[in-house]
Amino acid sequence: MPELRGPALLFCPGDRPERFDKALAAADSVVLDLEDAVGPEHKDLARAHVVEALGRLDRDRDRVLVRVNAPSSPWHADDLRALAPFREVVVMLPMADGAAAVEAVPHPVVALCETARGVLSAQEIAAAGNCVGVMWGSEDLVADLGGRPGRAPGGGYRPAVEEARTRILYAARAAGVTPIDTVLVDIADLDTLAADSTASVSAGYAAKACIHPKQVAVVRAAFRPSDAEVRWADAVLAAAETESGVFVVDGRMVDAPVLAHAREVLRQAGVAVAGPQ
Repeated sequence: MPELRGPALLFCPGDRPERFDKALAAADSVVLDLEDAVGPEHKDLARAHVVEALGRLDRDRDRVLVRVNAPSSPWHADDLRALAPFREVVVMLPMADGAAAVEAVPHPVVALCETARGVLSAQEIAAAGNCVGVMWGSEDLVADLGGRPGRAPGGGYRPAVEEARTRILYAARAAGVTPIDTVLVDIADLDTLAADSTASVSAGYAAKACIHPKQVAVVRAAFRPSDAEVRWADAVLAAAETESGVFVVDGRMVDAPVLAHAREVLRQAGVAVAGPQ
């Protein structure tokens, strides 16, 4: 199964091919969107542009996902037929509500859970044989719950929405697939984006989706470990080469979970690490 590139995934409308290369240059991965970003009258054109792009992208194809239209839509089957020559390309499946919907897609899948049914089915969705990642969608979820848009007082999400965020994280990690945090639709509010991204990586998310290039740098900064964290991780792994069992580094006990955390810090910092991940 392919490994998703993160931490910043950038959505790009499928009917705007002049933006594809710019998006790839800006972000870690790009989601070419055939769904929400494309009006009904442009679906066929967007599909053709995406297929053309996949055909010419060789080296960067592993950084491209395609969000198809939902299984219940009249465009879903045409989307999958058009993508058939590119079976290795990761498909983002909107409105995922069960493992069967994921397994019906003949591609690696990032399942987008954005309904109450999808969130409650997240564990079985993440365990589907072709699932490589799970993302949650806050805007559609709030609409499906019948709640009011907006954030909790003081920032963050309201409890019902925060529970969905937590369920998706647990489901993805339990299944060994990539957990992806939702977008922030207020493009200008970079402070909230920074707070959201920090909360995301602190909880255990591996990536966060963006809808504008200006959001990418904020997400990357939040996910990047500090210099002090990198030095600590280096020291822990260096000590592990000569120590066995439980040992102490800078007054802190180091055991297997701490070693795993140190490796993850270096992975997030872009440092190659030998040994178990």
